[in-house]
Amino acid sequence: MRFMIIVKATPDSEAGRWPADSDKLFEAMRIYHEELAQAGALLDASGLHPSSKGWRIRYDGGRRTVVDGPFAESKELIAGYTLIQVRSREEALEWTRRFPNPVGFEARAEIEVRQLYEMEDFQDIAPPSEIEKFRELGMQ
Repeated sequence: MRFMIIVKATPDSEAGRWPADSDKLFEAMRIYHEELAQAGALLDASGLHPSSKGWRIRYDGGRRTVVDGPFAESKELIAGYTLIQVRSREEALEWTRRFPNPVGFEARAEIEVRQLYEMEDFQDIAPPSEIEKFRELGMQ
């Protein structure tokens, strides 16, 4: 089972400002991710640049429109993620309880955790040949 730990953006992260205790925060994050890697659970992790450097594609029927950042509601934005693979939801919950506070040790913060779909989740709606084509692309 794969899960994404989503670090929510803040007004500071959107402005490119780091917490005052960022040296300790980076150390805590490094240790946490090393432990994930040693356990064989870490698939990927990264921080994201502020939304001012990004864009969205808005779909309206067959039309696509590019909307450049920044985006106003920082609480709805993602500042980073960690992707893990574990045996159960409970194991994912245990790892996420250990996730360092991403905005500083004493600050209020929130992370979100979402399970990723696996190709098996689509077996009732997609033809086996299509699922196999996705697997050939390396998708799980």
